[in-house]
Amino acid sequence: MTLLTTITNEAINENLQKRWLAGEIYTYIGSVLISVNPFRDLGIYTDEVLQRYKGKNRLEVPPHVFGIAESAYYNMNAYHENQCVIISGESGAGKTEAAKRIMQYIAAVSGGRDSSIQEIKDMVLATNPLLESFGCAKTLRNNNSSRHGKYLEIMFNDHGEPIGAQITNYLLEKGRVVGQVESERNFHIFYQFTKGASDEQRETYGLQGPEAYAYTSVSNCLDVQGIDDVQDFSETIRAMQVIGLSDYEQSEIFRMLAIILWLGNVQYEEMDDGNARVADTSVTDFLGYLMEVDPALMQKVMTIKVMETQRGGRRGSVYDVPLNPSQATSGRNALAKAIYNNLFEWIVSKINVSMKARSSTAQLIGILDIFGFEIFEDNSFEQLCINYVNEKLQQIFIELTLKTEQEEYVREQIKWTPIKYFNNKIVCDLIEEKRPPGIFAALNDACATAHADPSAADNSFIQRTAGLASNPHFEARGAQFLVKHYAGDVMYNVAGMTDKNKDVLVKDLLDLMAGSNNQFLQSLFPDRPDPNSKKRPPTAGDRIKASAQALVENLMRAQPSYIRTIKPNQNRSATEYDTKAVLHQVKYLGLQENIRVRRAGFAYRNTFEKMVERFYLLSPSTSYAGDYTWNGDSKSGCEKILTDTGIAREEWQMGVTKAFIKNPETLFALETMRDRYWHNMAGRIQRAWRNYMRYKHECARRIQRFWKNNKEAIEYAKIRDYGHQILAGRKERRRFSLLSYRRFMADYLFVNDKSPLGEELGSACGLGAEKVTFSSRCQLLVSKALRSSKPSPRFLILTQKAVHIVVLGQTKDGVTFYTLERKIPLVTIKGISMSNLRDDWISLNLGSTEEGDPLISCVFKTEFVTHLQQLTQGGLNVLIGPTIDYNKKKEKRAQVKFLKDETVPRNDVYKSHAVHVPTGEPPSSLSNPPAKRKAGVARPITQGKLLRKGGPSDKPAASRPKPAAKPLPGKAAAPPAAISSSFSTSSASQAPPPPPPPPRAAALPPPPEPDVELYRAKFAFEGQAGEMALKKDDVVELVEKDDNGWWLVKKDGVEGWAPNNYLELVPPKPKAAPAPPPPPPPPPAANRRPPSMQPAAPAAPTAKATGKSVIADPHAKPVAVFPGMVPANGSAAPWKKQASTSSTLNGSSTDSTPVSSRPASSLASKPPPPAPKPKPGPPPLASKPGGAPPPKVGAKPPIPVASRPAAAPPKPKPGGIAKPAAPGGQLDLAAALAKRAQRLAEDE
Repeated sequence: MTLLTTITNEAINENLQKRWLAGEIYTYIGSVLISVNPFRDLGIYTDEVLQRYKGKNRLEVPPHVFGIAESAYYNMNAYHENQCVIISGESGAGKTEAAKRIMQYIAAVSGGRDSSIQEIKDMVLATNPLLESFGCAKTLRNNNSSRHGKYLEIMFNDHGEPIGAQITNYLLEKGRVVGQVESERNFHIFYQFTKGASDEQRETYGLQGPEAYAYTSVSNCLDVQGIDDVQDFSETIRAMQVIGLSDYEQSEIFRMLAIILWLGNVQYEEMDDGNARVADTSVTDFLGYLMEVDPALMQKVMTIKVMETQRGGRRGSVYDVPLNPSQATSGRNALAKAIYNNLFEWIVSKINVSMKARSSTAQLIGILDIFGFEIFEDNSFEQLCINYVNEKLQQIFIELTLKTEQEEYVREQIKWTPIKYFNNKIVCDLIEEKRPPGIFAALNDACATAHADPSAADNSFIQRTAGLASNPHFEARGAQFLVKHYAGDVMYNVAGMTDKNKDVLVKDLLDLMAGSNNQFLQSLFPDRPDPNSKKRPPTAGDRIKASAQALVENLMRAQPSYIRTIKPNQNRSATEYDTKAVLHQVKYLGLQENIRVRRAGFAYRNTFEKMVERFYLLSPSTSYAGDYTWNGDSKSGCEKILTDTGIAREEWQMGVTKAFIKNPETLFALETMRDRYWHNMAGRIQRAWRNYMRYKHECARRIQRFWKNNKEAIEYAKIRDYGHQILAGRKERRRFSLLSYRRFMADYLFVNDKSPLGEELGSACGLGAEKVTFSSRCQLLVSKALRSSKPSPRFLILTQKAVHIVVLGQTKDGVTFYTLERKIPLVTIKGISMSNLRDDWISLNLGSTEEGDPLISCVFKTEFVTHLQQLTQGGLNVLIGPTIDYNKKKEKRAQVKFLKDETVPRNDVYKSHAVHVPTGEPPSSLSNPPAKRKAGVARPITQGKLLRKGGPSDKPAASRPKPAAKPLPGKAAAPPAAISSSFSTSSASQAPPPPPPPPRAAALPPPPEPDVELYRAKFAFEGQAGEMALKKDDVVELVEKDDNGWWLVKKDGVEGWAPNNYLELVPPKPKAAPAPPPPPPPPPAANRRPPSMQPAAPAAPTAKATGKSVIADPHAKPVAVFPGMVPANGSAAPWKKQASTSSTLNGSSTDSTPVSSRPASSLASKPPPPAPKPKPGPPPLASKPGGAPPPKVGAKPPIPVASRPAAAPPKPKPGGIAKPAAPGGQLDLAAALAKRAQRLAEDE
C-alpha cells in the first residue's frame, strides 16, 4: 500500500475494502503484513500453497502469512540473527490463526529427520489445542477469543532444525473464572470437562453437567455453534499426552478443575448478626474431600478471617473475625481465581520443561500473540495493563521501523530529511515511571497506605492521581481518569483497581493450601509472603511492568516482522465490511503513520542490477531491438536509463548498491513507458488480429439478428396474448403494456436464479426446491386502527401451490430481515376483482377469512392474473368494474372507487377508499406490431490501418548498425544452483538448448538429430482458432518462445500457440559419451554430465545464459523491492491458479534447480510422518508416584445433590449490545496435522 497516491486513513480503508471483497485478504506496507479476517475458508493454507512459498523471496509471490514466515526463517538461517513476528489487532481479527499458520509453515519447511526434532515439532503444534482449551473462551466478539497473551520462542540449531521451544505467558484473564457477562462463556476447558469426562472421572470428582455449576452457567451460554466440546476434550487429552503429561498429572489437573467448579457452588446466607454462614455444608464437605483438607477447617476458612495484632514487632493477640456474605464471596472467588491462574502457569512451565532445547541453540524465532487495544464501556485494571503493553509494543514498532529506514539511508549514503512522528514514550512514562510517580506507582502507594479497606485504598489512589495532572495525556475525572493512548482516549474506572493490584490471598487461605495432603495442590502455591519481612511484596502492576520490560528486551534483540490484523465487522460475516469500524482500527494500528515512514525518504528502492533488468528497454543507449547492449557497469547503466527517460533529478538518487525513487508516480511512469514499448512492438500483430475478429463478429451478429425472434420469445408473446384475452377489452390499458418488445418474464425478482434478494425471499417463504412462477414488488393496502388505510411495500411471489406476500422488517439495531406475512393457497382463491380503468389494483377474493381479502397494487397485474389463470386452469372468475368490493376483515365488506383524474401525473393515487387515475389507452387496444428489423448486409471489412513493410513511416532512412547483445548484469557470475525455473519467459528464450538424445542403434549412423526442446502439458487446455489444444501429459516440440506468455509449439506436425505456464520442460536424454583411447576413471554418478555439457577447460562454473532475469547473490540480504507489485506476466495469486504438480528433482544434479531465487538447502526436505499413536482416551485416575497414596483426611462424602444456586437475572450490558450470531466451526490446526500424519503413517 506504499504505492497509494493519497495517504489518508480513508484511502487506506478503501483499498483494504476493495481487496477484501475480491478475496485478497493480505497486503504489505513495506515489510509489514496487513491481514483482514475473511470469516470464511479461502483455501489458501493448503500444503500446495505452502510449497509455493518455500524458498521464495517475499516479493516473488503474492502477500501471505507464509511469506512472512519464510522471510523470518530464511533470514535466521542466512544472517544468523534471531527473528520475531509481532502479531497485533483486536479480538477476532485473526491473531491466533496467524500464529498457528506461522507454526504450521515453520514445522513444514524446517527439515530434520531425527526423532527428537520431529517430537519437538509435534509438541509445538500440540501447544495450540492445549492452550486454547485453558486460555480461550467465547466472548461477544469472538467464539474462540484468546484471553491471555503468549510469546513462543522456537529454538533452532545451526542447521535450521527446531530443537526446543519456550512459552512466556502474559495477562491471563483469571476474572473470567468467577464471572462472565451475558452470552459469554468461561474458559473452554470447563465445558469440555463437564461434557466429555469419563464415568470414572464423574464418580471421583462428583462431576455433573455445566448447567449445575454457578461458574459455568451464570451467563446462560452453555453451547456455542461450531464448537464440539466433547471432540475438543479428546484433542486436549491427546495434546497433554504429546506434551508428556503423565496420567497422574492429568488426573490432578482435572481435580483442580473440579475444585474450582465446586467452589462456585459454595453459597452464603446472612445470619441475624449480619455474618455469613455456608448455606449447604455438603458442598464444603465434598470440597474438603477433593482438596484433602479437614471439612470443618474448610468451612471455617470460608466464613472467618483470623486477625493478628503486633506489639513492638512481637506477636500479639489473635482474633477470629466473622465475614459478611459479600466478604466471604470475595474470598471464595479469590481462591478460585488463584487456583486456576497457578494451574495455568504450571501447565505452561510443564510445557517448557518438555520442550527444553535438546542441544545448543544457535538462533530462535519468536511469535508474539497478545491482546490488542481494549476500549470497553467499563475499563478497569485489566484494560490498563493490556493497553500499557500495547503502548510498549507500539513504541518499539515505530523505533525499529524508523531506525531500519535511517540505517539504510546512511549505509547507501542517501540524503533525506528525517520525519516527525508521535513518540508515545510520554504515555509509557505516565503509566510506568517511578520518578515522578506514574499510575502504577500511585496504585502501589495507595495499596501500601490503605491496605485494609479496598474503598479507602481507591480513594487514596484518586487523591494521588492529582499529581499526574501535569501530563497532557492524563485527565482526572472524580472516580475515573482518562488516558490519551495513541489508539484513542480510554476512560478507566478506579473502583476495585487497588484490590486487583494487590492480587494476594489472605493468610487463612494460604494456610489451608499448605495444610492440604494433596501434594499437587501444595505445589501450586510454592511462594508464601514472609510475615516478618519489611519488604513490600510485588503487586500485579509490578509484575506486568517487569514482564513488559523483559518482552521488549527480547524483541529488541531480534529482527522483527509485523502482522497487523483487522476485523472487518462485529458479526463474523463473510460479506459485511464495516467501514467505520475498520477505519478506527486503521487509525489505532498506525497504518497511515507506517506508510508515511516508509515514504518519508524514498518509496521505492532496488538494486542496480534489478533496475537495469526491468527498465533497460527505455534507453536507446542500453538496448536495441529488445537486447541489452550497455558496455558499462550496472550503476552507470541505471543512471543512464533514469536520465534518458527525462525524470527530474530530485526524484531519484543513486546509492552504493541501490537506486532510490522518491514518489510512486515516478515508478508508475517508468512502468507505463515500459508497457508502451512492448505495446508498439505488438501493435501490428494486434491490428491484423482485430481485422480478423471484426469479420468474425460481423458474421455472428448477422446470425444473432435472425435468432432474436426465437422460440422462447414466441412463447413469452403467447402468454401475453393470453393475458389480453382474459381482459377481453374490458379494462383500459397502460402504454407500456402495449409495446412491441413487452414480454411476460414472470420472475422479476430472480428468485429461481438465486440472486441475493431471491435467496432471502425464498428462504423466508420456505420454498426449498419449489420453482417460482411469478415474482414482483407490489403494494398492499394495510388497515390501521383509527386511521385510514395506507399502501405498504411488499414482495409478491406466486408458486404452483400458493401466493406468498413477504414484508421487509427491521430490528432495533437497524438489521433488516424478510418475513412471510401471508400465504394464500390457490385452492382458496375464488375470484379476482379489477377496475375498468388503467390503474394497477387487484383484489383476491377469498371468501370469509379472518384476515380478509388482500388488495394489491402491482404494475405487472395483467401478467400476475394470467399466471393465476394458467395455474388454476382458468377456474377463477375475473370481475372488472368501476369499483372493487372486498372483505376488509371477516364479516366486514369494503369498497374502493376508481375515479378518472387527469391531474395525476402518472400511475395512480389512493386516498380514502378512492383511487385517482388518469385516462389510459382504450380497452380495445392491441399490442403494437413488432418493430421492423434492420436487414443484415454483408459488408467487406475495410477498416484498420495496415503498416507498410519495414515498420513505421517515420523510420530513418539509414538505420544505425546493430550493437552486439550482451548478458544482463550478474548473469555470467551467477551460480547454476540459483537459477529459478520461475523466471520470466524471456529468460528461457535465450537459454542454450539441452543436449540431443543419443542416436538409435543402426547399421549406419544416422545424421545427428537437431536439438529440439520437448515440453509436457501440466494441465488440459482447450484452444481456440490458432491455438494448440492440449491434454494432460501431452508432449510437444518448442518452435518459438514469445515474451508475452505464449509459445509456438508443434504436435503431430501441427503448429499452434499455447500458454507457457501450462508447460514444463521434459529433461533431455543424455548422449552417449565417446570412449577416449585412455579410459579415464568415471566421475561420480551424481556429478556426471552429458558430453555436450562438459566444460572445455577447467574454469569457474558459469551460469546458463538466461536472458532478461537477474540471479540473486545467495549471501546478500533480500532486496527491498516495492511491495504490492503483481507478477510481470500478469499471473494470479497462487491460490487462484490451477494446481500444478512439480517433478521431483535431484538436488545434486547440475541441471536441476529448485523453484526458488534462494540457494537450496538439503535440510528443507519434508520429514517422515511420525509413527501412528493410539487414539487417546481420558486418562485413568492414577495414584501418585512413590508407593501408596497419602492418607485422606476423611472418607469420600456423598456428592452434593443440590442444584446450583439460582443466578440473579442478567443485567443488561451498557450500550445494549445484542447477542451476535455464532459463526461456523473452526478447524483445530494441530489436531488436523496430527491426524493427517497418522493417516500417512498408516498408509505406509
